[in-house]
Amino acid sequence: MPSPGSAQESAPESAPMSRRSKITPERAQELYGAVLELLRESGYESLTMEGVAARTRCGKSTLYRQWGSKPELVVAALHGTRRMRLTNIDTGTLAGDLLAAARAIGEASGSDTPLMHALSHAALQSPELLCALREALILPEVAAIDAMVRRGQERGEIAADLPGAAFVAAQLLGVMRARPLLEGRYADAAYLTGFTERAILPGLGLTAGAPEP
Repeated sequence: MPSPGSAQESAPESAPMSRRSKITPERAQELYGAVLELLRESGYESLTMEGVAARTRCGKSTLYRQWGSKPELVVAALHGTRRMRLTNIDTGTLAGDLLAAARAIGEASGSDTPLMHALSHAALQSPELLCALREALILPEVAAIDAMVRRGQERGEIAADLPGAAFVAAQLLGVMRARPLLEGRYADAAYLTGFTERAILPGLGLTAGAPEP
């Protein structure tokens, strides 16, 4: 028996998976982009398959055949648009890497922060959605920042056992999420750069000036 309220977003039972229509990768990216755009605008609860169909001029039945339900479509959109914007950062110093990461994260905060806020409540009630949110927006950047810290340790810029090194990613990504709640403004590039210079680097024994020896 379906759960209350699930009928509106459930796929018609007459649309088996074997009858999925062919959607090109380019069309899928267009649909994923529309899903994320609608999430930023109105939140998860207000997102409907009908709204996605109208925004993309795609048949609602096509969406149901391809993805089955709203949660499945949102999960696919998160996985399909996962970005790796920090992985190519390598300035030669840990301070330079972290400042470059702060700028990159800040430049995207206007789109990433509303998306995370839109999905947070629903994700806490859906393990699959939470996993997709973490894999798309959080874990790649945590891994990239951790890699920067490891390179700094290998170069001897910071001690291998420095306690604060384990919390760099949490500081940088956490303040991006927290600033809208604390101050009503996004953590843009200027804010995150200043935060890195004044809060993160001093805790590592680094400065934003000359390259470390």
